[in-house]
Amino acid sequence: MVDSSIIQMAPSIKCRHVAVIGAGAAGLVAARELRREGHSVVVFERQNQVGGTWIYTDHVEQDPLSVDPTLPIVYSSVYRSLRTNLPRECMGFIDFPFVIRPRKSRDPRRFPSHGEVVAYLQDFAKEFAIEEMIRFETAEESDGEGGITKWRIEFTEKEEKVRLPELYDAVVVCNGHYIEPRLADIPGISSWPGKEMHSHNYRIPEPFKEQVVVRIGSSASAVDISRDIAGVAKEVHVASWSNAADTFIKQNGHTNLWVHSMIERVHEDGLVVFQNGKTILAHVIMHCTGYKYHFPFLETNGSVTLNDNCVGPLYKHIFSPAFAPSLSFVGITWKVLPFHLFELQSKWTAGVLSGRITLPSKEDMMVEIKTEYSTLEAQGIPKRYTHCLGISQFEYFDWLASQCGCSGTEKWRKEMCLTSFMRVMDEASGDV
Repeated sequence: MVDSSIIQMAPSIKCRHVAVIGAGAAGLVAARELRREGHSVVVFERQNQVGGTWIYTDHVEQDPLSVDPTLPIVYSSVYRSLRTNLPRECMGFIDFPFVIRPRKSRDPRRFPSHGEVVAYLQDFAKEFAIEEMIRFETAEESDGEGGITKWRIEFTEKEEKVRLPELYDAVVVCNGHYIEPRLADIPGISSWPGKEMHSHNYRIPEPFKEQVVVRIGSSASAVDISRDIAGVAKEVHVASWSNAADTFIKQNGHTNLWVHSMIERVHEDGLVVFQNGKTILAHVIMHCTGYKYHFPFLETNGSVTLNDNCVGPLYKHIFSPAFAPSLSFVGITWKVLPFHLFELQSKWTAGVLSGRITLPSKEDMMVEIKTEYSTLEAQGIPKRYTHCLGISQFEYFDWLASQCGCSGTEKWRKEMCLTSFMRVMDEASGDV
């Protein structure tokens, strides 16, 4: 549990007691930067190792759509064949490059597997002695009390039922956003007899042998999964909102893969009807439709809300004006260079907490946030894309670097990232 309580704290304190939620890439680098800045840090991690979203498990949830709140959650969305879609050179932290390290069972490829990323993060944690700050297999729960200056963490350790409370000066949320699935709205789905699932519960292609599969979505992982399944399935049909209504293309290089417009509706006899008028009898509909932000452990009495997958209000995607600087989020933005982003956000957060870097007033932060929201609305951009940076990430990176007094993003890193982004976009638009 993470919850704020009213306990007065002197504003001159420079070394703060900070709780970091999550020991994935964001949580690890946040812990390092906070300690470098002189803070006392405890990292809470519900799994038994570092790595966060990159940790693979064969296990999937009992509910293939992951919507039943009474069933256990599997905290991994990684499929067996997953590899990075960015080259390792631009993925690493600034002073700890993601280079090939001679060790048995390591993956030397330029676009390595999830296991290689976890190994890199384990090496990072050991190099900077971060594991000594981590409490593994701990879960936080919220009791809903409010406040402004101290944060109470109530947590349970493995196989323990007693909540253990502790007080912290600040909380840095680094729990990722690849666990709570988003689902497409499909007319008629309640009476459709086939199997409906989210890619959160996809691991291997073999269960789809000789089946007709409809996949919704056009993300990089969606493209990967289509390739996986096409190797064993009878047919794979890809539906996407981004395709024109009359889209119907047989994918080059495949004999059993077609690209369509979005699903129009499904029927109780098993038929799936696309906007292009085509119909198929399908066994499976798989939602590769992304994820929702999810903070079940955090109670802010409505000061931080979720609206169409927009977390807000957040200044620069990090600080809640109502609680600044004691509540911050690292890793909210997407379509970015993730590890580089986490590092810069963590440096800024650590500097703000120590008082070395000054935030604007609460009122000025809110003015900027409202201006940003108005700009997105005027451009017709839905709220769910508030934290999608894309090309604008480099301006954001440079701003963070200037605040921290460190060097901006290297030219080669920007160029490599742009090249990779364009490749991924081309693959997604062609759908393989």
